Amino acid sequence: ACGAAFSPAYSCLMFADLHLEKGSSYARGRQFLPPYDSADTLRRMAQAIARHKPARVIALGDSFHDRDAADRLGAQERSALETLSHAAHFTWIAGNHDPHPPSWLNGEVVQELRLGGLLLRHEPLAVPHAGEVAGHLHPCASVAKWGRSVRRRCFVSDGLRLILPSFGAYTGGLDVGDAAFASLFTGSFHAYMLGTRRVYAMARRIAV
Repeated sequence: ACGAAFSPAYSCLMFADLHLEKGSSYARGRQFLPPYDSADTLRRMAQAIARHKPARVIALGDSFHDRDAADRLGAQERSALETLSHAAHFTWIAGNHDPHPPSWLNGEVVQELRLGGLLLRHEPLAVPHAGEVAGHLHPCASVAKWGRSVRRRCFVSDGLRLILPSFGAYTGGLDVGDAAFASLFTGSFHAYMLGTRRVYAMARRIAV
């Protein structure tokens, strides 16, 4: 329900689209948001790592909102990130926002990673690949009942590939009915919407 994916078989915890320092990026453009997004994202990461105690943590790209985001991290946030990176073996997958993550990060930086039958990358491939796990699209879904509508971040999967929700505090989302998802899922799939304590599976179908 926190928005991370855990594989017990590989003792691997996966996060997508942290977008650290998005708030400070907006501030440079005079769009002022509370400057606590990185601290909140790292706090929730720490909770997930403490809960699952993974041997490996994989960040699926766009961990930093822009090329200079790492330089804008406060001392406490950088210390928190360094502490987390010592709790498990970290792999940082490069994203379109952070094609060259900072060299001081603990762990390895790669373009994509194969882990058993899984292919871990930032952007989903145009051609479906069995076992693909990706981020990038920040999926969200809505459900309406009794005159009320609820919109939540979600996982998306058709059993062949899995798209993770964005984990960053200020990342927003793209509805699973968008054309970007129609190009990836040609038939039925499920949106696993994040609740307070669990995820809720909602069947979806791409209109043809």
